[in-house]
Amino acid sequence: MKFKRALVMACAMAAVLAMGSLALAADVIKIAVPSPFTGSAAGYGDNVKAGVVMKVEEVNAKGGVNGKKIEAVYFDEQCDPKEAATVGTKIAGDKDLVAIVGHLCSGAHLAALPNYVRVGVAALSPTATNVTISDKGKDAKGQYWSFRNVYLDDFQGTFLADYMLKQLNLKKVAVFYENNDYGIGLKDAFVKQAKANGLQVVGEEAYMKGATDFTPQLTKLKGAAPEALFIAGYYAEGALIADQAKKLGINVPKFGADGLDNADYIKLAGPAADDTYLTTPFLAETAGPDAKAFIEAYKAKFKRDVDWMSANAYDAAGMIIEAISKVGPDRAKIREYLASINTKEKAFKGITGLTYFNEKGDCVKPAYVKMVKGGQFVPAPKQMTN
Repeated sequence: MKFKRALVMACAMAAVLAMGSLALAADVIKIAVPSPFTGSAAGYGDNVKAGVVMKVEEVNAKGGVNGKKIEAVYFDEQCDPKEAATVGTKIAGDKDLVAIVGHLCSGAHLAALPNYVRVGVAALSPTATNVTISDKGKDAKGQYWSFRNVYLDDFQGTFLADYMLKQLNLKKVAVFYENNDYGIGLKDAFVKQAKANGLQVVGEEAYMKGATDFTPQLTKLKGAAPEALFIAGYYAEGALIADQAKKLGINVPKFGADGLDNADYIKLAGPAADDTYLTTPFLAETAGPDAKAFIEAYKAKFKRDVDWMSANAYDAAGMIIEAISKVGPDRAKIREYLASINTKEKAFKGITGLTYFNEKGDCVKPAYVKMVKGGQFVPAPKQMTN
């Protein structure tokens, strides 16, 4: 009898604990944040995570959304398409995850996206810029499930070609690009506009992710006597390219896009990073009052300067959370809400400015130019109207 009584009590306690767990689960709304948190692109993922953390903590400190706390669940996909496809399957299959802030890299976003389209969950990337994403987010009903609050590579590639010629009067450029979705898309847009402008492309060379010796390609490009070097890739390889170019005596300005925009580019390249120009969607020096408050809070919390990925991730998380507050934690309704932000009048007002989407989930954002000078990122002396 004693054993049976103990068994009954144990079952009762287990039931109470289970009910408590369900109650706690019901008090939380989860969003997925897939990004690279290990590997060569971990510096990017850390910045995206910082932006999401800032927004989630801010919302939860005010009581959450309709009485429920927001929880960000982080998935490490290393910016690798294979890993991203696996992570995408997990996210799509977990119905507790009501929306996605990510992916960070274009190739990862493209690899995971079919999972999200198949089950119907919206993914809002703060950073993926490849042009082909625009046509990959549509389901059989013609509804788009991919959104992004960053400009596209065709825009920044074109912008950089114009900037070189019109602002710096450069005439000959060598192109070095990473052989992936991001690098090729950016390179193609840049070369197309350069040739249209009369900016001579004296050589094009490709490299693979993770490569460490770029001497053979750089030696070949040096022989063409370029006045500038355009690097279409990410910061880890970009820093090595800058360093090795300097050692080979290629002392010309370097240009890149958002992929080089990370503090680790300067740390890894050292003095060779100087005289590098970058496009960026967010420049702290031009920020408005709301953004300045975010920048100060960010510095106080993370003890470092804010970068554009953190700012964009903060706004992307803000848009997802706003959608949840308006229509509830329903995957389909969240997508509908995001798709309804389709005019300037309906735009989401964030620290990076106004964001609204076209029919494919893309947006138009301004570009700024910053450069490395004295081992620091500073605004370029010459800006250009978009």
